[in-house]
Amino acid sequence: RQPLSPCVAGERLCSTEEATAGSGTYTRHGFIFSSLAGCLERKSEDNELPVVSVVRDSESQLLPNVGAVVTCKVCSINSRFAKVHILYVGSTPLKSTFRGTIRREDIRATEKDKVEVYKSFRPSDIVLAKVVS
Repeated sequence: RQPLSPCVAGERLCSTEEATAGSGTYTRHGFIFSSLAGCLERKSEDNELPVVSVVRDSESQLLPNVGAVVTCKVCSINSRFAKVHILYVGSTPLKSTFRGTIRREDIRATEKDKVEVYKSFRPSDIVLAKVVS
């Protein structure tokens, strides 16, 4: 087992003659590539080719997906939408913020055409929202 080294998605890791593809990788044209950003891990077992895989922190895999309830901070607003930074997914804080947009038509379920973003949000407001797309 060798020390972990960082790699990014799409990075060519090695030849399929040198190792076998593991989780977080794919093969193409005789080479093994990383399919995600993380750390390269090489495991060797009894006279077999080492298995190359890409692993990452379980916390860093947390992403806001459709249907998730997120806590955001409003950064800026205009007449069509509010730009936000997503800080939490559920009750779990994110390591780095994600950008999001709250569109005018998604602010309210009824009378969508009468919504004014300026009257709904102000910069630095904290918003609890559900991810729709």
